[in-house]
Amino acid sequence: MTDRPDADGRPLKVLHVDDDHMNLRVVQEIVGAFGHLGVMANSGEEALERLSTEAFDIMLIDIHMPVMTGIDVVRFLRASGGLQWDIPVVALTADVYSRRPAEYLALGFNDFVSKPILVADLMAAIKRCVMTQPQTLRRVG
Repeated sequence: MTDRPDADGRPLKVLHVDDDHMNLRVVQEIVGAFGHLGVMANSGEEALERLSTEAFDIMLIDIHMPVMTGIDVVRFLRASGGLQWDIPVVALTADVYSRRPAEYLALGFNDFVSKPILVADLMAAIKRCVMTQPQTLRRVG
């Protein structure tokens, strides 16, 4: 695996959404170690606000958050028709047995990574997602 999972070698701007501060710090350290910029959001609402004002290459989002879950955020995003409706989104979850990979894709995610997060798994998912053509996504809603 290369240090740069994107096609053109530039650093990625990664939005990471989680209600747990320690998870935010861990992922920020991981993406930073690979030369990418990690931007943290503490809730689904904050993530949608950031997506409306900033451009990101990929979003990593916790599935289980209060008020607005990761699934809620992705459904809203994909149905919104907004500028970043097709941003690659990776689900992060400790609940790996309740859904199969195909179910995450059907919900509008591009990939998923189980918690606790392993560096190789996270970077492989990011690489798969940023190399995928956006037109392969379906709007969900």
